[in-house]
Amino acid sequence: MTTATLRLLHLPDGKRIAYHKTEGTGPGVLFLGGFKSDMTGTKAVTLEQWCREQGRAFIRFDYSGHGQSSGEFETGTIGEWLADALAVIDRLTEGPQLIVGSSLGGWLALLATLVRPQRVHALITLACATDFTRRLLLPMFTDEQKQQLSREGRVLIPCDYDNQQPYPITRELIEEGENHCLLDRPIPIHCPVRMFHGMRDPDVPWEFSRQTCERLESGDATLTLIKQGDHRLSEAADLRLILNTLEQL
Repeated sequence: MTTATLRLLHLPDGKRIAYHKTEGTGPGVLFLGGFKSDMTGTKAVTLEQWCREQGRAFIRFDYSGHGQSSGEFETGTIGEWLADALAVIDRLTEGPQLIVGSSLGGWLALLATLVRPQRVHALITLACATDFTRRLLLPMFTDEQKQQLSREGRVLIPCDYDNQQPYPITRELIEEGENHCLLDRPIPIHCPVRMFHGMRDPDVPWEFSRQTCERLESGDATLTLIKQGDHRLSEAADLRLILNTLEQL
């Protein structure tokens, strides 16, 4: 499978955002990946190939501190990664976009739509991790880890994927994330939204997507639960469902 050439978006603050862009017609498709993942995953590359076959514009990219972009993962925050997504929308795309957000990317897709509603044609979220800094990270810490977080500003969390090393969760990530939480009020998004969540997701409970869908003001929002689905939703049947939904939108 061929892919577009790697490019770098140079931002005024000195950051470099790595991305792949496929030229084509609109609405363009923009993929927002998950927490500590990169743009080389199965979903991102599959979407790119589909868009190329359809002659549709497409972009996948790495947040700061992820993949081939500059920066350190440990210093990242929800606000910084949202700013990365907005920079990509503003500087690399034209016209309305159909945003596909996976896990953290689902939360960021919602936040980006709130900031740039005129630039979003529709949303697709996969295992949407809305407010995960508050609703996932904090509850999973032991009392000892909470003390360590307060004392040292970071704790190390084991990674269950691909034998990766434990990764840091910082106090700044959690505290700054409070500025972006959505689930305590209606979410004023009005474009079409299609949400998918695996019922066997061990990382983000499917109730997160249900709660998000309930709070959306859009009258054209649906949630599909995939009984055998895991967190990644990268199996062949999952990918077909995502591509069929893209075609419909």
